[in-house]
Amino acid sequence: MTRAILDATARGLVDEIAADPFAPLRVAVLAPGGHGKTTFLRELGEVYRGAGVPVLESLADAVAAADDDAALLVDDAHLLDDATLDELRGLVDTRRLRIAVACRPWPRPAALTELTAALSRTRPPLLPRPLDHQQTEDFLAARLHLPPGPAVVEFLRGQTGGVPGFLDRVVAALDPSGEPAAHLPPAAIAAFGPDLDRLDPDAQRLLLAVEAGVGLHIDLLGQLLSRDQDAVSDVMQACRATGLLGNDGTLLPIGRRAVAALIPAEQRIGVRQRLAELQLDRGAPVLGLASSLLDSGASGGSVATVFHVAAREALPDEPALSARLFAAAVAAGEPPSAVKVGWAGAAALSGDLDAALRLADQLIAAPDPVDRAAGANVAAAALAHCGQLGRSAELYRWAGTDSARAFAAVGLLGTGHPDSAAKLAETSADDGPPTLLAGAASLMSQGIHDSVTGSATTALSALLRSAALLEPAGRAALLPDSPAALAAVVAVHCGELSIAESVLQRAVAANTGGPLMSVRHLLLLGWIAMVRGNTVAARDFLTSATAKTPTLCPRDWLFATALELGLARRTSDLAALHRTWGAACEAVMRHPVDLFTLLPLGEFVIVAARLRDQDRLAPHLHEALDLVTRLGGAPLWATTLHWAGLHAAIIAEQPDAAAEHARALTACAGHSRYGAVISAAADSWIAVVGGDVDPARVEDAARGLHGVGLWWDGARLAGQAAIRTSDRAAMVSLLDCARLLQGKATGRAAQATPADEHRAARAAAPTDDLAATRLSDREREVAELVLSGLTYKQIGDRLFISAKTVEHHMARMRQRLGCTSRGELLTQLRRLLGATA
Repeated sequence: MTRAILDATARGLVDEIAADPFAPLRVAVLAPGGHGKTTFLRELGEVYRGAGVPVLESLADAVAAADDDAALLVDDAHLLDDATLDELRGLVDTRRLRIAVACRPWPRPAALTELTAALSRTRPPLLPRPLDHQQTEDFLAARLHLPPGPAVVEFLRGQTGGVPGFLDRVVAALDPSGEPAAHLPPAAIAAFGPDLDRLDPDAQRLLLAVEAGVGLHIDLLGQLLSRDQDAVSDVMQACRATGLLGNDGTLLPIGRRAVAALIPAEQRIGVRQRLAELQLDRGAPVLGLASSLLDSGASGGSVATVFHVAAREALPDEPALSARLFAAAVAAGEPPSAVKVGWAGAAALSGDLDAALRLADQLIAAPDPVDRAAGANVAAAALAHCGQLGRSAELYRWAGTDSARAFAAVGLLGTGHPDSAAKLAETSADDGPPTLLAGAASLMSQGIHDSVTGSATTALSALLRSAALLEPAGRAALLPDSPAALAAVVAVHCGELSIAESVLQRAVAANTGGPLMSVRHLLLLGWIAMVRGNTVAARDFLTSATAKTPTLCPRDWLFATALELGLARRTSDLAALHRTWGAACEAVMRHPVDLFTLLPLGEFVIVAARLRDQDRLAPHLHEALDLVTRLGGAPLWATTLHWAGLHAAIIAEQPDAAAEHARALTACAGHSRYGAVISAAADSWIAVVGGDVDPARVEDAARGLHGVGLWWDGARLAGQAAIRTSDRAAMVSLLDCARLLQGKATGRAAQATPADEHRAARAAAPTDDLAATRLSDREREVAELVLSGLTYKQIGDRLFISAKTVEHHMARMRQRLGCTSRGELLTQLRRLLGATA
């Protein structure tokens, strides 16, 4: 006989009876549906029959039985009428037969209570429990005739709660020809239909309420069912008796799916709508219920109000959901004028700038001055993200609130209008409330003003205080730019990369500015990693940022494209430069030049020179230079711009232009330590390119660049000087400096070296170890880079050696491996290093 899979207590009783089948037995078996009561009685019957004990399964058989040693096994006693239950109790009292009676805990008529009490006088009731993990595995293995994987066992036990009857329904619905998968077949859900149909309407409504997330809120359930507390408890007991509802008031996952799928949709919507209305009347949260009514077709005044209230609840944490709820409120009958302000703000915060601008434009034309100001604020913020900083400033100025005027001043400074910004600061305030947003906006304005006219230290201080002030309430703040982002941009422009990184990390943790700002914060973190030479981390930030939204706003697209180009330039990936350049040119044309996008513009200018397309970017560079001129020179901002212009001129072999940028950097040198470092590095670059390599001067300049966060630039300066000097000792010293600075730049999250990549490739693919050992580490590095498609010059730049040295390594490898042609050498290297073409 194949033993059934029972829980420990049930199995223990079966084994006890098997050891002494003729011992007296009177036991009540109490458990909800699916818990194995029937299986237990079946197993018990097999034991008795095997021992020669007659098994009776009906009261009529028991009354007629002449053998007092028979065993009477009664299932589903909760369905019997009172008279039958009384007769069963009489048999128990006579002690004529061995008796086991199984029933659910509900319904509980008095006659059944008396029967189970009589059975319990000699033995406590048997209470079958769900199967544990091992029992579930054994159960599935027995039904499936093969051992299931751990993931399948864990999934099915989690979905069914280990209730054997529910597990059996899942197994019965599985495809017998295939292996079990971690999913619930539709047929397994459909099998619960008869169970739900047998419930009365109140029990169905209660299950629908629980499925909607109400839990054990007895007062709310009472209002839903129009019952008092005791009556609600009775309905809940009826639901628990099905096995679908736990004592904690939650549905098993399989039960939740069954209730959602099998009870008619109109009942489900009706219950949720009524619950939402009740919650609204109580002043309780309605977001969860309202969300479940989206796209259901529910409408009417109360539903519209529910959607409206839920939209406001969702705004701080889920602005995209908030915008959907505002739209649903209008569709359900809410007047558009009542929701348009919130709807426009939610759309903007979620990053749907087109919808935000459309709604804001309608508000700007509204008769209510409050609505007009709100619309102007939304449109201004959206336009700033679209790159229209000048138009954004105009709208903020028109809106007239304290925070709007401060944001307008930031926009005016960012577009090169310091006089207008100063006049705006002189206008009287609107006596609005001194909110966190108003305070943060004021500090933002002060910080940007200081960055143009004062010192980097005072500018950063104001911006950092602004960022900290906004953190507690910044999730729902609709911003043209976040103080954290502006602080980071200023910090990068003055060489304070650690400060930039810290303030951005805090903004990400606080979700300042919501989804609208999250992409910008990640892109700026990627920019910092790129400047430090950590291309792996920079790539990760870029990937995370672009994964957040299918369409980047113009400002974010500008930074993302510049970051893509910057990574390609730093890894000498000429193909990627060409591939991205078209998008970069479009991004530049779509985004007017402003103070806060000089970083990507500088990268574009350098790449344009690398691709011999500098004429296309020349007007934008001239416009940027004119911008800083209108701001009185703005050394903090001009330094990075001239540094990029210097490199572009060097790459384009334009010595006069390079000298002009170097002179401009000299003029900025006295304004900050960063300016002095950049000026010294510029002079060193000019000298190196001209063939005048002073090792001590180059090392000082390279270490200075590293000290202000430009780790990759510092290593590159030393490396380029090394390959341009004819002094062997100077070359070795400069190469050591370059490698040291490059190593410090990579840190713990460093980009893998070519040697590391080679070792990983060898571990992953079979190679000819004997032949591979003929190559030195440096030759392996060179071989890897040649196979990746880089030119000798690009490889030299990457490894801080000359192109001639790369050629020498290739010649040595060709001779050592006995190759007669370059093609044969590349074939051998692919085989040896596990590389691909």
